[in-house]
Amino acid sequence: MNLNLATLGNDLYTGRRSVPVVAQRRRFYLASLVLMTIAVLGLVTQGLNLGLEFRGGSEFRVATSGAPAAYEQVAREAARGDDESLDVNVTLVGNDTVRVQTERLSDDASQSVRAELAEAFDVPEQDVSATFIGPSWGASVSQQALRALVIFLLSVALVMTIYFRNWKMAAAALIALAHDMIITVGIYSLSGFEVSPASMIGFLTVLGYSLYDTVVVFDKVRENTNEAFANGRLTFAQAANLAVNQTMVRSINTTVIGLLPIAAVLVVGALWLGPGVLLDLSLVLFIGILIGAYSSIFIATPLLVSLRRNDPAVLELDKRAARHQARRAKDLAAEERASASEEPVTVGGPGAPAASEGEGATITGRAVHKYAQTGPRNQPRRTPKSRR
Repeated sequence: MNLNLATLGNDLYTGRRSVPVVAQRRRFYLASLVLMTIAVLGLVTQGLNLGLEFRGGSEFRVATSGAPAAYEQVAREAARGDDESLDVNVTLVGNDTVRVQTERLSDDASQSVRAELAEAFDVPEQDVSATFIGPSWGASVSQQALRALVIFLLSVALVMTIYFRNWKMAAAALIALAHDMIITVGIYSLSGFEVSPASMIGFLTVLGYSLYDTVVVFDKVRENTNEAFANGRLTFAQAANLAVNQTMVRSINTTVIGLLPIAAVLVVGALWLGPGVLLDLSLVLFIGILIGAYSSIFIATPLLVSLRRNDPAVLELDKRAARHQARRAKDLAAEERASASEEPVTVGGPGAPAASEGEGATITGRAVHKYAQTGPRNQPRRTPKSRR
């Protein structure tokens, strides 16, 4: 089957094809619950690999003309010296800078490690820089980020409640945001990726992106459900599912377009630039945007349907839609029988007269003259009671 994305998007928008996101919401809930459970367990058992800015320590950078293949072992042995218990983290920044991070060292110990690194890599001692970073800076950044997060969530809840005129939409969006953050942080914990201040900035950026995608879907949900409340043709769940399908291709396209440059930066940073702000930021953005796209499609709207399933207005709409769809199914069945049968169909009951073949037959049982035009103008003329 040759089906391109444009055709699929058109079919999803018109309802010719449909992905039962809302109907299968329990499966998506279960999948997300499993992912969040694994993330929380990883966070509890392993914790986060906090960067030097959060835990404090000494950092050495060795500028070399070209790092040897065994640079990690060389740097670790030089930094430890006689202290085998010293925790040493060695990474390559770019192609010619070796970064060595340790716990806080005294001035004498720091000078000794600097000299050992210069000797191990055969470079002048002035090409080895030594700095100390205290944990207070990282703690300050964490407090400010947490404060910004609380203000952001409160603002989101207030604005969405006012805009959509329904607090349950705001609740569903916030739950989806919490879902994204738990899984993203859990991936960092399980993988051992280092959490730096750039990662904290990335976390806040991911919140904004995920919320943007969710608001777009919710805006279509509001449009479809308002129309359903007006005409009573679709249930609340059906109208919401149609909205998800109508915005699905758009969300996927937006996510792919957003991930392509981030993936390029991620590859360049991992292969050539090495650890740094650019790599940390691109990594958390890549993971968070991917998880946010999933939640905006498969979590947020199903949650809204679950939260509103017992609302009196929604229950009344479901009854109206069920009656309408039953009548529609009956009419379609009558049309199929009429098209499959050569005999005129009488809907008015056993005693109603059937139209003759020469006069034309309709599914309503009315006789239509053979010379009459078809269409809206072919309606029986009503005679006022005074002229009857």
